[in-house]
Amino acid sequence: MKRANILITGTPGTGKTTLSKELAKRFGFEHLDISTFAKENDFVEEFDDEYECAVLDEDKLLDHLEPIMEKGGKIVDYHSCDFFPERWFDVVYVVQCDNSILFDRLTARGYNEKKIKSNIECEIFQTILEEAMDSYKKDIVFPIRGDSEDELQKNITTITEWYKSTLTPC
Repeated sequence: MKRANILITGTPGTGKTTLSKELAKRFGFEHLDISTFAKENDFVEEFDDEYECAVLDEDKLLDHLEPIMEKGGKIVDYHSCDFFPERWFDVVYVVQCDNSILFDRLTARGYNEKKIKSNIECEIFQTILEEAMDSYKKDIVFPIRGDSEDELQKNITTITEWYKSTLTPC
């Protein structure tokens, strides 16, 4: 039986990677931080100087990931989701964060003013949640909070319970 694939998405700085790493460790899954994965495997088209970030070659990335995702047991972590095929994921969690906390996190990362403003606006307008709801079946998309360590632990518990409920006895 194929193991589940989980997508953890949300605005940069909401806590996706921290959550994804912990879940991968607990479940014995492979964590795919798409930003890092794309850079390491040359799936970047160009560098956007204005936002100081890499621009993905989505087609090249998806072609490479297709056989990897078919095996299951993956936690995909990325700040966008509408280009990933719906068939890849059993559940999608959208991590959201209070704007003042998000501002402090992005500032600590050294993001420029324009990038911080863009990401805060993305969070205010719930752009990633809307993108996920438009891209996947609504009954597999769940918003979760990433404001604190307590919420991180709550999310780990919630997602662990979901994962255990997907397992079928032998």
